Amino acid sequence: MNKAFRPLAVLTLVAALAAGCAARSVRIAELKNELDRYDDKTVTITGVVTSSYGIPLVPFQVYNLDDGSGEIMVLSRSDRAPTKGARLQVKGKVSEFGTFGGRSLGLHIQETDRRFRG
Repeated sequence: MNKAFRPLAVLTLVAALAAGCAARSVRIAELKNELDRYDDKTVTITGVVTSSYGIPLVPFQVYNLDDGSGEIMVLSRSDRAPTKGARLQVKGKVSEFGTFGGRSLGLHIQETDRRFRG
């Protein structure tokens, strides 16, 4: 291997490893317990839809996702809300409407990507 390409190869390897770590799903309980760490960050979660709400002609849909450690509301700009029982992997930004008495009010994920899992 040419000496000039070694730093490039190392940089490429480090970038690939970092991307693999970033793609890891986060547990919902972890989001809720460590909100300061995840607030306004993009995360990936995987779970089952427990409820779903959508109104035609409204520019967003809402559904709840449960991963076994907890449940979180997901806001989506998709045309259709997923059906109850669907298993999804969701990527999006974590945020909250506010806090009261040290407890989060309205913790949710603004969906940027959704993939159905079997």
